[in-house]
Amino acid sequence: MKLMSATEDRSVRFHQVHTEDLGRVRVRKFCEAEDREVSAGEIGKGFAVSRDTLVEVADEELEQMPLPTAKAIEIVAFVPAASIDPVRLSGDSYFLQYDSPVEAKPYVLIARALARNTKVAVAKLAWHGRERRVLLLRVRDGALVAHVLKWDDEVRDPSELAPKDVTVTVSEIDEALQLVDSMTTDDISGYRDEYRKALEAVLEAKAEGRQPPKPSIEAEEPGGKVVDLMAALQESVRKAQAARGEDAGDAEVHEMPTAKKETAGKAAGKAPAKKTAKKSAAAKKSARRQRGA
Repeated sequence: MKLMSATEDRSVRFHQVHTEDLGRVRVRKFCEAEDREVSAGEIGKGFAVSRDTLVEVADEELEQMPLPTAKAIEIVAFVPAASIDPVRLSGDSYFLQYDSPVEAKPYVLIARALARNTKVAVAKLAWHGRERRVLLLRVRDGALVAHVLKWDDEVRDPSELAPKDVTVTVSEIDEALQLVDSMTTDDISGYRDEYRKALEAVLEAKAEGRQPPKPSIEAEEPGGKVVDLMAALQESVRKAQAARGEDAGDAEVHEMPTAKKETAGKAAGKAPAKKTAKKSAAAKKSARRQRGA
């Protein structure tokens, strides 16, 4: 059996260059003992037995190790697909490809058996210098799809990462559930890598001697308003339901006074007091004149 990558990395790659003249900066491999650059054919594997001692290991010795999984994939168990924690998946997917006509029939038998139930096969193989577990996750167009699994001791304990002493109400959980329901979909094929698209536009412009496109300036939100988490959830639910023709009402937005408004309010509060004081003094002067008359 062979592993063939099921995905393709479409990321934009950069070269390291000298900023003064754009000359390529390359990593060269030097031998410490002879202080000279060596070619790929002169490079082998060495294991550090101690700080000052290396043991050479030939590729032929690794290929001839007395290990069942050194040359074949060994299925060790079938487990329910739901029992596999996604955190154990390494992130890369592979198609399994059979090597000879002898392997064709077992391949088809396993693929059809997995396609007819909800179980997956857990297997072992030696690959890239170490023994690994492989999860035969599903069947895709008749081909077996494999994912590399982490060993138990390779998964960190997340118990200390979860927030402590946080209280949420039943209504807040209901709002979150409404958001989940309103955003549920069976198709995510429409999502695209917008970052790569924007980066390619910048590189294309620079290659043609044009100015890179400028970021769009979005209108600023009016000041003095603070939108809390619950309002954001309600707004998300409202938009999702409005898109489906449902009426969810308006989201709550909490308006908070700005410093400018507070200052204006204090000034407005003092003005009437001064005006009243002036009016009172004028009234007293008028009364004295009348008594004198």
